[in-house]
Amino acid sequence: MDLVVSPALTIPSSELTWRFSRSSGPGGQHVNTSDSRVELIWHVAGSATLSESQRAMLLSRLANRLVAGSIVVTASERRSQLRNRETALARLTEIVATALAPDAAPRRPTKATRGSKLRRLAAKGQRSETKQQRRRPPQE
Repeated sequence: MDLVVSPALTIPSSELTWRFSRSSGPGGQHVNTSDSRVELIWHVAGSATLSESQRAMLLSRLANRLVAGSIVVTASERRSQLRNRETALARLTEIVATALAPDAAPRRPTKATRGSKLRRLAAKGQRSETKQQRRRPPQE
């Protein structure tokens, strides 16, 4: 089953590599015999489905997550291998979609309004007055 990341990108299942191992955590005696921990590996650098711009963007934005040009997603929260596979696919989809999302528009600096300045100064005055009332009266 192919992994649909966005309308513009679908990762074919042939590019995904699965590895299974024994998981720690809940499961009782069953956990000692089943390989329910899942590792999903996708080789970003060698993917044929990516355009050059997509590949460059993924390689730069995911540089700290990549191991030899591949992204590895691990899931072992669930007891069943099937549920862990679904979790790993969802995580990979989210990671790739986030990395391919366009940058946010740069923030335009704005001035504080006259009203906000007056409100801030009034609040400062109120705090000052409250603290002055907490002081001990002067000794005479």
